[in-house]
Amino acid sequence: MEYRQLGGSGFKVPALSFGTGTFGGTTEFFKAWGSSDVAEATRLVDICLESGLTMFDSADIYSNGAAESILGEAIKGRRDRVLISTKGTFRHGEGPNDVGSSRFHITRTVEASLKRLGTDYIDLFQLHGFDAITPIEEALGTLDNLVRAGKIRYIGCSNFSGWHLMKALAVSEKYGLSRYVAHQAYYSLIGRDYEWELMPLGLDQKVGAVVWSPLGWGRLTGKIRRGQPLPESSRLQAKVVVDNGPPVEDEY
Repeated sequence: MEYRQLGGSGFKVPALSFGTGTFGGTTEFFKAWGSSDVAEATRLVDICLESGLTMFDSADIYSNGAAESILGEAIKGRRDRVLISTKGTFRHGEGPNDVGSSRFHITRTVEASLKRLGTDYIDLFQLHGFDAITPIEEALGTLDNLVRAGKIRYIGCSNFSGWHLMKALAVSEKYGLSRYVAHQAYYSLIGRDYEWELMPLGLDQKVGAVVWSPLGWGRLTGKIRRGQPLPESSRLQAKVVVDNGPPVEDEY
């Protein structure tokens, strides 16, 4: 497996990572993606590790936390062999503070993810979306505290626009806070908006790209054909990690 430096950090990650959105299937939305239980997830992790794929991506909202819990069980006893990335920001609870990038929500989100994953640190934690209400200084200050506490190794973001990302980088530089080293974004041969602004920004600012749905929501797998019924949801969701540039060709 080829390893690449993530952004401007010294952190090296495999060119391919495995997305765990198919783990759990405890809600109708995520059930359509997949419903891998602990046994199946463990088998998939085994296959990944045998192939040199060591990075597994999750999020607190995947099946209401079940995906993180299942991943934690699947990697039990081999935490030192894997890299974990997960995300938080979207609503996860009914309370007024159960959403966003506030100090309250980020802190509680990270603590809950650590517990579900069965670990005491997260290799890469990413804000799942931009919170236009919480001051950027508050969000980044909280993430910086968690990095200093050893609960997070590196930070990133997901689904940001160019100005969201650039403003956050400027705040980090101004106050000497931990800096985003990765941006998880949608990019495929049929969805190339990433090239307009985010790709040149990543190159200039040394922010690595972690691409979600590189196969275009399944449209590039060859399984979807004109005039034929849609296939069942694929159980394998992959992300491509690129070194500040376009993704490698993914083959399945």
